[in-house]
Amino acid sequence: MFRRKLTALDYHNPAGFNCKDETEFRNFIVWLEDQKIRHYKIEDRGNLRNIHSSDWPKFFEKYLRDVNCPFKIQDRQEAIDWLLGLAVRLDTYRENTEKYNKDLVPDNTKNADNAAKNAEPLINLDVNNPDFKAGVMALANLLQIQRHDDYLVMLKAIRILVQERLTQDAVAKANQMKEGLPVALDKHILGFDTGDAVLNEAAQILRLLHIEELRELQTKINEAIVAVQAIIADPKTDHRLGKVGR
Repeated sequence: MFRRKLTALDYHNPAGFNCKDETEFRNFIVWLEDQKIRHYKIEDRGNLRNIHSSDWPKFFEKYLRDVNCPFKIQDRQEAIDWLLGLAVRLDTYRENTEKYNKDLVPDNTKNADNAAKNAEPLINLDVNNPDFKAGVMALANLLQIQRHDDYLVMLKAIRILVQERLTQDAVAKANQMKEGLPVALDKHILGFDTGDAVLNEAAQILRLLHIEELRELQTKINEAIVAVQAIIADPKTDHRLGKVGR
């Protein structure tokens, strides 16, 4: 009576199952819940697993109610057949769900690859295309970027410059010109006398401008030192580019 469904569920003895044997029947119910139906949480299956308890029929009756079985404990064969049907449906659903998820894996991988390509748009460029090389060279000349044998390196440098200098925020910040503080030239000693008051004043202005340029140069040197230190400290630094330490 149950052989076909038991076989579908991979029961260990579909041909010899005897529902009238009380011990075999109770073990079967435990197997069905543990392996196929799984209505209860694992920690809630203790009463049903206690097949030697005198209260087991009460636990089984409660189980039938919990899974909404329309048959009572007295209708053993009908209840078994109904539980087997439920188990087959659940088992088929799980198999289809797993197959569906496996079928989605290539699409997910493809989406991840597309996301990576979108995140790094330079990956898809043909660096050997003459038009690409001409365009990069024109941009490099326009932005006064030093030439490099690798056009992709030049393009990355162009992108960095555009992001740092030519975005709307960068342009707006650059347009916010700060007014310089007035400088009293008579408080700055020139250190020499040209014999002409106008020339002395011009020399003082040139010296102050030179000091300002030196300060900017020192700032850039400090930034370069910090950048180099960051590269050296980065564990991802390519060791083939040079040797750090001993």
